[in-house]
Amino acid sequence: MIQFNTTILKFDKQGEKTGWTYIEISSAQAKKINPGVKVSYRVKGKLDDFAFEKVAIIPMGEGSFIMPLNGKIRKEIGKKMGDKVLVQMELDQRQIEPSKDFMACLKEDLEAMKFFKSLPGSHQRYFSKWIEDAKTMQTKAKRIAMALTAFSKNQGFSEMMRENKSGTPLINYKKK
Repeated sequence: MIQFNTTILKFDKQGEKTGWTYIEISSAQAKKINPGVKVSYRVKGKLDDFAFEKVAIIPMGEGSFIMPLNGKIRKEIGKKMGDKVLVQMELDQRQIEPSKDFMACLKEDLEAMKFFKSLPGSHQRYFSKWIEDAKTMQTKAKRIAMALTAFSKNQGFSEMMRENKSGTPLINYKKK
């Protein structure tokens, strides 16, 4: 486990990461967590006293990474951009169980399942975690519908989110 103090940052304009709040993990720190790995992987640990697990850190080049801090994490730690945070972090090797509701819907649509299976494992887990992190059943159902609609257009997560942010109405998903 590594431990360090850092400042919470926020992207101004950074493509799909615009507006993200995050912390940086230097190349030297990343080498201590998962030596030689330069692709996204999951970590667990604490931010101050808040315990987290199965959180993906994202490569940013030159061996450094970022850990996005979503609204839930920011609320739990009670901090925002510019605040200092104590980080304790290590590799999290546990597997993420896919969303049962999402998988049940995918089994009903073979084309969507085919596209989903064509995605890298990390992307499959990201979709599943995003769906499972929904706070209400209504939000969970909406996210499943968004994913299935995106799959019908051969879109990954980024393309799906961009389209839905652009004001393009979400097509009601209907099984063919």
